[in-house]
Amino acid sequence: MGRVEGKVAIVTGAASGFGAASARLLVKEGAAVVATDRNLAGVAALAREVGSGITAMAHDVTREEDWARVVADTMHLHGRLHILMNNAGVYGSGAPQDIETATLAEWRFVNGVNMDGVFLGCRAAVPAIARSGGGSIINVSSIAGIRGTSRIVAYGASKGAVRQLTKSVAQHCGRKGYRIRCNSIHPGMVRTPLGNDVLRHGFGDDDKGAAERVKNVPLGELGSVEDIAYAVLFLASDESRHITASEIVIDGGLIGAG
Repeated sequence: MGRVEGKVAIVTGAASGFGAASARLLVKEGAAVVATDRNLAGVAALAREVGSGITAMAHDVTREEDWARVVADTMHLHGRLHILMNNAGVYGSGAPQDIETATLAEWRFVNGVNMDGVFLGCRAAVPAIARSGGGSIINVSSIAGIRGTSRIVAYGASKGAVRQLTKSVAQHCGRKGYRIRCNSIHPGMVRTPLGNDVLRHGFGDDDKGAAERVKNVPLGELGSVEDIAYAVLFLASDESRHITASEIVIDGGLIGAG
């Protein structure tokens, strides 16, 4: 029997990176997954690759009406919802993001996806998960949500907001008796499309950037998407039944070692 056998999950930003890896693993462990992304072709390709167990849906996480549709369609399709992985995110347009050069448009774009998208997702999913008997919300933040990020101020602020919102959602759901846990995960550098954007922005070249970043990682290597997916699986499963309002840092010891 799989670790999330019989559970239903929504995974946003599932066309690539953490979302795709997590969707694959959740299906492997018995869940039915609704994989969403603005890139419908990407999640459709994932559904074809995995086969049964995944339904692909187009989804812009910044649109309130899209969230209402995705949750309603999931409930219509499966009759229940137990897991939400708020994974969709952006790094930015590539424009400078220090406090002197970041534009209001860039700030709003990054926070609109990374922060507003998580807020809308939690708000839309909590009633459905509560009606289904409870479950787990996993919000993807970053180590950028814990430490200062002077060169990517909008991204860091958005991920810090996700960290705090997670704890507020957990507190609310616990006090309401909904049996919904809400936790955040904080990846370090991983070679995803978004991760490569960060490396190019900071170092001019993603391969050069990766070589430089790994020098500061105590475990001596960058993370993989599977490292993140297994943390998602644990938080989605009943194995983490007494864990809420917590954060899991997955960075090879980068920030913990100073």
